[in-house]
Amino acid sequence: MIRLHSVEKYFEHGVTKTWVLRRVDLAVKEGEFISIMGPSGAGKSTLLHILGMYDSAWNGEYHFLEAPVHKLKPKERADLQKRNIGFVFQSYHLLDNLTVYENLDLPLSYRNLPRKERESLVCDVLDRFQIVGKKDLYPNQLSGGQQQLVAVARAVIAGPKVILADEPTGNLHTSQGKEIMDLFKRLNEEGTTIVQVTHSERNASYGSRIVEMSDGWIVGQ
Repeated sequence: MIRLHSVEKYFEHGVTKTWVLRRVDLAVKEGEFISIMGPSGAGKSTLLHILGMYDSAWNGEYHFLEAPVHKLKPKERADLQKRNIGFVFQSYHLLDNLTVYENLDLPLSYRNLPRKERESLVCDVLDRFQIVGKKDLYPNQLSGGQQQLVAVARAVIAGPKVILADEPTGNLHTSQGKEIMDLFKRLNEEGTTIVQVTHSERNASYGSRIVEMSDGWIVGQ
């Protein structure tokens, strides 16, 4: 499903290069649940943003569902991302001026779906995540755990093949974090591929494989 070959990224400061990723080779099979671990500055979040096609300034090869991401034009890359990838951030990234319902409807609005179909999908997800009673509230009216629950719901509403999660429980209490991780586990058991960046060994244990990074290199799997 995902294949990276010799992916590298660096920043230039005059004649000096600061390497963020070095010769990264990684394969992710459909249905896997992978945890990327390593110290701060190891390149974990950078790698995740490349996988999510948010970052295009890198060298190497990236194949996603056999599509050569490294050769795609920006619009082609954006279309591939919107159809197949859901992203969950540590800081939720909900839009404060939209209600829960409107935040959930937003990713569907990119897909040219009929209004009735969008309404049905939003209602199904509200029910599935047990947040029907929150649909008319704004993010600042929710607890951190509730905001992250909405963020996960938004990530899965369009039926992505892959969910990428960057420290998804970093701002949550232990019980809230367990709720989110249990939800990821269920989604994975239903067939969604998940790649998470985490510092937590407890969270990593939910996955089927751990990828260890250090100073931009993959040092163990």
